[in-house]
Amino acid sequence: MSVWTSPPSLLELAGQSLLRDEALAIAALEELPKELFPPLFTTAFFGRRSETLKAMVQAWPFACLPLGALMREQRPHQETFQAALDGLDGLLAQKVRPRRWKLQVLDLRKNAHQDFWAVWSGTRVSVCSWLEPEAAQPVRKKRKVGGLSTGAEQPSAPLEVLIDLSLREGTHDELLTYLIEKVKQRKGLLHLCCKKLKIFAMPMQNIKMILNMVQLDSIQDLEVNCTWKLSTLGKFSPHLGQMRNLRRLLLSHIHMSSSTSLEKEEQCVAQFTSQFHSLQHLQELYLDSISFLQGRLDQVLRCLKSPLETLSITNCLLSEADLTYLSQCPNISQLKDLGLSGVNLTNISPEPLQVLLERASATLQDLDLDECGIMDSQFIAILPALGRCSQLTTFSFCGNPISMAVLESLLHHTVGLSKLSHVLYPAPLESYEDVRGTLHLGRLAHLHAKLKQMLHESGRPGMVWFSANPCPHCGDRTFYDPEPILCPCFMPA
Repeated sequence: MSVWTSPPSLLELAGQSLLRDEALAIAALEELPKELFPPLFTTAFFGRRSETLKAMVQAWPFACLPLGALMREQRPHQETFQAALDGLDGLLAQKVRPRRWKLQVLDLRKNAHQDFWAVWSGTRVSVCSWLEPEAAQPVRKKRKVGGLSTGAEQPSAPLEVLIDLSLREGTHDELLTYLIEKVKQRKGLLHLCCKKLKIFAMPMQNIKMILNMVQLDSIQDLEVNCTWKLSTLGKFSPHLGQMRNLRRLLLSHIHMSSSTSLEKEEQCVAQFTSQFHSLQHLQELYLDSISFLQGRLDQVLRCLKSPLETLSITNCLLSEADLTYLSQCPNISQLKDLGLSGVNLTNISPEPLQVLLERASATLQDLDLDECGIMDSQFIAILPALGRCSQLTTFSFCGNPISMAVLESLLHHTVGLSKLSHVLYPAPLESYEDVRGTLHLGRLAHLHAKLKQMLHESGRPGMVWFSANPCPHCGDRTFYDPEPILCPCFMPA
């Protein structure tokens, strides 16, 4: 059986022919049409032609070189990656720029410009615009010479390297180490920029060493997934305050040490919360398992300078005063996503949550109240406000002890919300066989069918309602939509 493969394109053949003589290829770069650069660069990259790569970086005819997209499918050979950085370093060493020097940004992000190299393979054209200077982040303004605007940068203008960082203990990234060394050597001429930063378990001294090499105002998305003491967060806080363009912040698992004095504790909290004054572009805030939040939510939120689109406070202890302040906070009236999963509301008045929903009713799209311990009486109190959330698309409130009567009332209050498409609800109390939480699937099926019939009669058969309930043995959820999807340890009676 014969296997047909696509013949190589003329561009590929030309590149392969040129690279047979590396010295000739390097000499030809000055006169090479820019359309040939991407396919020739790809061939040289995967062929590990280090000297050609180095020369091509220096002669690159576009504002951005999306090297990360080539590194997406496989880990690059270290020698090849270093050759590209050495080419960049060679540019910076030149006092006078080459005639064709247009490179401003080396983009090492693997999920950026994914189709650039495919576009230049000859299947599509008209791509020049999206790799011109305005596509580089952060954008640099054009200089003016003699009162006239010019696209040419001055020789001293820094080049930027864009990278997404994930800092994790126990991993040694030789490529990152080499890159940081280049940034140190060309301090002021080579800027390391990072839009997305994730920090996992890593010694604070190592984190500080890396962050001292990064342009912190380039960070837009920060995730801190560490089990930190509050004092460790205090040491990190000054770096947070320099991330002036931060748009998304996720902070999880910050705990207080029993040996920490109250004075020191207050000092660390104040050091952290004061940084929010600098985060004028923050839109999304996620706080998970933060032990110091109870009684201090106002201290965090009052420092916000712009309205939030997303606020997620999960697995935290909050007081009624915290919820009251949250409902009155000036920066929550434009919320699109609100999550309070795992926040115990059993002994808290429903009024703050009711006010909060009313204030965000014109914009709220996603609401998560899973595992909040909300009782029937509390749920009934917030139903009118919930029914006015005209933009609501998804609502989840699993793990709350709610009766079938309240579920029916919820349906009546929300059936007029035209954008509400998914409701994830707990199995009603009538579905359980005993106080141990043994689910009777037959009863659940009957009640689910009743809700589906009510949706059909109300003219909303397309609205999806399904239940998800934690197994009392392993904690995994049993779904019902419309047939049960059981956890592994479920044993029917």
